[in-house]
Amino acid sequence: MRLLAMLHAYPNHHNAGAEWMVHTMLRAAVGRGHEVDVVLSNPAPGGSYTLDGVRVHPFVSKNDPFEYTDHADAIITHLENTQRASMIGQMLGVPVVHVLHNTFGQTRNWLRKGPCSLAVYNSQWMRADFEEWLGSVNAPRPTAVVVRPPVLAEEYRTKHGDRITLINLYPPKGSATFWALAERMPDVEFLAVTGGYGDQDIRDLPNVEVLPNIPGDRMRDEVYARTKILLVPSDYESWGRVGVESLVSGIPVIAHPTPGLKESLGAAGVFV
Repeated sequence: MRLLAMLHAYPNHHNAGAEWMVHTMLRAAVGRGHEVDVVLSNPAPGGSYTLDGVRVHPFVSKNDPFEYTDHADAIITHLENTQRASMIGQMLGVPVVHVLHNTFGQTRNWLRKGPCSLAVYNSQWMRADFEEWLGSVNAPRPTAVVVRPPVLAEEYRTKHGDRITLINLYPPKGSATFWALAERMPDVEFLAVTGGYGDQDIRDLPNVEVLPNIPGDRMRDEVYARTKILLVPSDYESWGRVGVESLVSGIPVIAHPTPGLKESLGAAGVFV
Protein backbone atom coordinates (compact mmCIF):
# COMPACT_ATOMS: atom_id res chain seq x y z
CA MET A 1 0.00 0.00 0.00
CA ARG A 2 0.91 3.64 -0.41
CA LEU A 3 0.04 5.79 2.57
CA LEU A 4 -0.10 9.58 2.68
CA ALA A 5 0.02 11.23 6.10
CA MET A 6 -1.14 14.83 6.29
CA LEU A 7 0.28 16.26 9.51
CA HIS A 8 1.25 19.66 10.86
CA ALA A 9 4.72 18.76 12.16
CA TYR A 10 6.97 15.74 12.58
CA PRO A 11 10.08 14.48 14.42
CA ASN A 12 12.88 15.27 14.74
CA HIS A 13 11.98 18.93 14.24
CA HIS A 14 8.88 18.64 16.43
CA ASN A 15 8.89 16.29 19.41
CA ALA A 16 5.69 15.53 21.31
CA GLY A 17 3.81 12.38 22.23
CA ALA A 18 1.28 12.62 19.39
CA GLU A 19 3.98 12.98 16.75
CA TRP A 20 6.09 10.12 18.10
CA MET A 21 3.02 7.89 18.35
CA VAL A 22 2.18 8.45 14.69
CA HIS A 23 5.80 8.08 13.61
CA THR A 24 6.14 4.76 15.42
CA MET A 25 3.02 3.53 13.63
CA LEU A 26 4.20 4.76 10.23
CA ARG A 27 7.67 3.24 10.59
CA ALA A 28 5.97 -0.07 11.41
CA ALA A 29 4.04 0.25 8.14
CA VAL A 30 7.33 0.81 6.30
CA GLY A 31 8.74 -2.26 8.04
CA ARG A 32 5.88 -4.30 6.58
CA GLY A 33 6.66 -3.17 3.06
CA HIS A 34 4.31 -0.22 2.65
CA GLU A 35 5.35 3.15 1.21
CA VAL A 36 4.75 6.17 3.45
CA ASP A 37 4.95 9.86 2.57
CA VAL A 38 4.30 12.56 5.18
CA VAL A 39 3.26 15.98 3.92
CA LEU A 40 3.53 18.75 6.51
CA SER A 41 1.48 21.93 6.76
CA ASN A 42 4.44 23.68 8.40
CA PRO A 43 7.92 24.34 7.00
CA ALA A 44 11.00 22.67 8.45
CA PRO A 45 14.68 23.46 7.93
CA GLY A 46 16.62 21.45 5.40
CA GLY A 47 13.84 20.37 3.08
CA SER A 48 12.60 16.80 2.61
CA TYR A 49 14.17 14.02 4.67
CA THR A 50 13.70 10.36 5.57
CA LEU A 51 13.27 9.09 9.13
CA ASP A 52 13.21 5.32 9.72
CA GLY A 53 12.08 4.80 6.12
CA VAL A 54 9.27 7.39 6.35
CA ARG A 55 9.64 10.12 3.70
CA VAL A 56 8.86 13.55 5.15
CA HIS A 57 8.07 16.60 3.03
CA PRO A 58 7.88 19.98 4.83
CA PHE A 59 5.45 22.62 3.59
CA VAL A 60 6.16 24.32 0.27
CA SER A 61 2.65 25.17 -0.95
CA LYS A 62 -0.99 24.24 -0.33
CA ASN A 63 -0.78 21.93 -3.33
CA ASP A 64 1.76 19.65 -1.65
CA PRO A 65 -0.69 16.82 -0.76
CA PHE A 66 -1.90 16.53 -4.35
CA GLU A 67 1.55 15.36 -5.47
CA TYR A 68 0.84 12.09 -3.61
CA THR A 69 -2.95 11.62 -3.61
CA ASP A 70 -3.08 10.04 -7.08
CA HIS A 71 -1.23 7.00 -5.76
CA ALA A 72 -2.43 6.98 -2.14
CA ASP A 73 -4.45 4.03 -0.89
CA ALA A 74 -5.28 5.87 2.34
CA ILE A 75 -4.75 9.24 4.01
CA ILE A 76 -3.73 9.36 7.67
CA THR A 77 -4.15 12.54 9.69
CA HIS A 78 -4.49 14.00 13.16
CA LEU A 79 -4.91 17.23 15.11
CA GLU A 80 -5.06 20.45 13.11
CA ASN A 81 -4.80 18.80 9.67
CA THR A 82 -7.84 16.57 10.20
CA GLN A 83 -10.44 18.80 8.57
CA ARG A 84 -8.47 19.46 5.37
CA ALA A 85 -7.39 15.83 5.02
CA SER A 86 -11.01 14.73 5.41
CA MET A 87 -12.14 17.13 2.69
CA ILE A 88 -9.41 15.99 0.29
CA GLY A 89 -10.16 12.33 0.97
CA GLN A 90 -13.86 12.84 0.36
CA MET A 91 -13.21 14.83 -2.81
CA LEU A 92 -10.86 12.21 -4.28
CA GLY A 93 -12.52 9.09 -2.90
CA VAL A 94 -9.50 8.11 -0.76
CA PRO A 95 -10.17 6.51 2.67
CA VAL A 96 -9.17 8.73 5.60
CA VAL A 97 -7.88 7.54 8.98
CA HIS A 98 -8.26 9.91 11.95
CA VAL A 99 -5.76 9.36 14.78
CA LEU A 100 -7.28 10.84 17.95
CA HIS A 101 -5.14 12.05 20.84
CA ASN A 102 -7.58 13.97 23.05
CA THR A 103 -11.25 14.53 23.88
CA PHE A 104 -11.30 18.29 23.38
CA GLY A 105 -14.25 19.98 21.70
CA GLN A 106 -12.45 20.73 18.45
CA THR A 107 -11.31 17.12 18.09
CA ARG A 108 -14.84 15.90 18.75
CA ASN A 109 -16.25 18.17 16.06
CA TRP A 110 -13.65 17.00 13.53
CA LEU A 111 -14.71 13.41 14.14
CA ARG A 112 -18.39 14.26 14.08
CA LYS A 113 -18.17 16.14 10.78
CA GLY A 114 -15.79 13.59 9.31
CA PRO A 115 -16.07 11.68 7.23
CA CYS A 116 -13.46 9.12 8.17
CA SER A 117 -13.12 5.48 7.22
CA LEU A 118 -11.40 4.59 10.48
CA ALA A 119 -11.01 6.30 13.84
CA VAL A 120 -7.91 5.34 15.83
CA TYR A 121 -8.26 6.08 19.55
CA ASN A 122 -5.13 6.11 21.70
CA SER A 123 -6.83 4.45 24.70
CA GLN A 124 -9.89 2.46 25.71
CA TRP A 125 -11.20 5.24 27.94
CA MET A 126 -11.05 7.71 25.04
CA ARG A 127 -12.98 5.38 22.78
CA ALA A 128 -15.69 4.96 25.44
CA ASP A 129 -15.81 8.72 26.02
CA PHE A 130 -16.13 9.52 22.31
CA GLU A 131 -18.74 6.87 21.66
CA GLU A 132 -20.86 8.06 24.60
CA TRP A 133 -20.63 11.63 23.29
CA LEU A 134 -21.44 10.62 19.70
CA GLY A 135 -24.53 8.86 20.99
CA SER A 136 -25.57 11.94 22.96
CA VAL A 137 -25.50 14.11 19.82
CA ASN A 138 -27.07 11.42 17.61
CA ALA A 139 -23.95 11.20 15.44
CA PRO A 140 -22.91 7.94 13.78
CA ARG A 141 -20.02 6.00 15.26
CA PRO A 142 -17.23 5.47 12.74
CA THR A 143 -15.46 2.16 12.44
CA ALA A 144 -12.83 2.34 15.17
CA VAL A 145 -9.86 0.63 16.76
CA VAL A 146 -7.73 1.39 19.82
CA VAL A 147 -3.98 1.67 19.24
CA ARG A 148 -2.21 2.54 22.46
CA PRO A 149 0.87 4.65 21.65
CA PRO A 150 3.51 2.02 20.89
CA VAL A 151 6.83 2.27 22.74
CA LEU A 152 9.70 0.08 21.53
CA ALA A 153 11.29 -1.02 24.79
CA GLU A 154 14.77 -1.57 23.38
CA GLU A 155 14.93 2.07 22.31
CA TYR A 156 14.26 3.42 25.81
CA ARG A 157 15.61 0.83 28.28
CA THR A 158 18.48 2.14 30.42
CA LYS A 159 19.82 2.28 33.98
CA HIS A 160 18.46 4.64 36.61
CA GLY A 161 19.93 8.10 37.15
CA ASP A 162 19.77 10.39 40.18
CA ARG A 163 17.37 13.19 39.14
CA ILE A 164 13.69 13.91 39.70
CA THR A 165 12.46 14.73 36.22
CA LEU A 166 9.62 16.55 34.51
CA ILE A 167 9.28 16.37 30.73
CA ASN A 168 7.57 19.44 29.23
CA LEU A 169 7.49 22.67 31.24
CA TYR A 170 4.16 23.67 29.70
CA PRO A 171 2.03 24.78 32.71
CA PRO A 172 -0.85 22.31 32.06
CA LYS A 173 1.76 19.55 32.36
CA GLY A 174 2.30 20.48 36.01
CA SER A 175 5.27 22.84 35.91
CA ALA A 176 4.08 24.75 39.00
CA THR A 177 4.12 21.52 41.02
CA PHE A 178 7.59 20.70 39.72
CA TRP A 179 9.05 24.09 40.63
CA ALA A 180 7.39 24.05 44.06
CA LEU A 181 8.95 20.67 44.83
CA ALA A 182 12.37 21.78 43.62
CA GLU A 183 12.20 24.89 45.80
CA ARG A 184 11.18 22.91 48.89
CA MET A 185 13.86 20.23 48.32
CA PRO A 186 17.07 22.25 47.72
CA ASP A 187 19.34 19.27 48.44
CA VAL A 188 17.77 17.15 45.69
CA GLU A 189 18.79 17.43 42.02
CA PHE A 190 15.98 18.01 39.52
CA LEU A 191 15.91 17.78 35.73
CA ALA A 192 13.45 19.51 33.40
CA VAL A 193 13.03 19.10 29.65
CA THR A 194 11.29 21.80 27.66
CA GLY A 195 8.35 20.62 25.57
CA GLY A 196 7.69 20.86 21.87
CA TYR A 197 4.70 23.22 22.14
CA GLY A 198 3.16 25.90 24.36
CA ASP A 199 4.74 28.61 26.50
CA GLN A 200 7.37 26.98 28.68
CA ASP A 201 7.60 27.76 32.41
CA ILE A 202 11.37 28.15 32.72
CA ARG A 203 12.79 29.38 36.03
CA ASP A 204 16.20 29.53 37.65
CA LEU A 205 16.94 27.36 40.68
CA PRO A 206 20.42 26.09 41.58
CA ASN A 207 19.25 22.47 41.94
CA VAL A 208 17.37 22.35 38.61
CA GLU A 209 18.93 21.70 35.22
CA VAL A 210 16.75 22.66 32.27
CA LEU A 211 17.36 20.92 28.94
CA PRO A 212 16.07 22.05 25.55
CA ASN A 213 13.48 20.05 23.66
CA ILE A 214 15.02 16.67 22.82
CA PRO A 215 14.14 14.28 19.95
CA GLY A 216 12.64 10.98 21.01
CA ASP A 217 15.61 8.96 19.79
CA ARG A 218 17.88 10.83 22.25
CA MET A 219 15.60 10.68 25.28
CA ARG A 220 17.03 7.42 26.61
CA ASP A 221 20.61 8.65 26.92
CA GLU A 222 20.00 12.31 27.72
CA VAL A 223 16.96 12.09 29.99
CA TYR A 224 15.92 8.64 31.22
CA ALA A 225 19.48 7.52 31.97
CA ARG A 226 19.69 10.50 34.33
CA THR A 227 16.26 10.00 35.94
CA LYS A 228 15.51 8.40 39.30
CA ILE A 229 11.83 9.40 39.49
CA LEU A 230 9.58 10.80 36.76
CA LEU A 231 6.86 13.29 37.65
CA VAL A 232 3.71 13.49 35.51
CA PRO A 233 1.49 16.01 37.37
CA SER A 234 -0.48 16.94 34.23
CA ASP A 235 -3.92 18.51 34.40
CA TYR A 236 -4.90 16.34 31.42
CA GLU A 237 -3.34 13.33 29.72
CA SER A 238 -5.25 11.14 27.29
CA TRP A 239 -2.45 8.56 27.58
CA GLY A 240 0.95 9.79 28.82
CA ARG A 241 3.65 8.26 26.66
CA VAL A 242 6.60 9.54 28.75
CA GLY A 243 5.36 7.50 31.70
CA VAL A 244 5.44 4.31 29.63
CA GLU A 245 8.90 5.21 28.29
CA SER A 246 10.11 5.47 31.91
CA LEU A 247 8.49 2.24 33.05
CA VAL A 248 10.51 0.40 30.42
CA SER A 249 13.49 0.94 32.75
CA GLY A 250 11.61 0.49 36.01
CA ILE A 251 11.79 4.21 36.76
CA PRO A 252 9.03 5.04 39.26
CA VAL A 253 6.37 7.40 37.89
CA ILE A 254 4.41 9.69 40.22
CA ALA A 255 1.38 10.94 38.35
CA HIS A 256 -1.91 12.78 38.55
CA PRO A 257 -4.68 10.17 38.13
CA THR A 258 -6.11 11.29 34.79
CA PRO A 259 -8.08 8.57 32.96
CA GLY A 260 -5.28 8.23 30.41
CA LEU A 261 -2.49 7.91 32.97
CA LYS A 262 -4.49 5.39 34.99
CA GLU A 263 -4.85 3.29 31.85
CA SER A 264 -1.25 3.66 30.64
CA LEU A 265 0.50 3.17 33.99
CA GLY A 266 -1.97 0.84 35.68
CA ALA A 267 -0.72 -0.79 38.86
CA ALA A 268 2.85 0.36 38.07
CA GLY A 269 2.05 4.04 38.62
CA VAL A 270 2.01 5.99 41.87
CA PHE A 271 -0.96 8.35 41.78
CA VAL A 272 -1.27 11.57 43.77
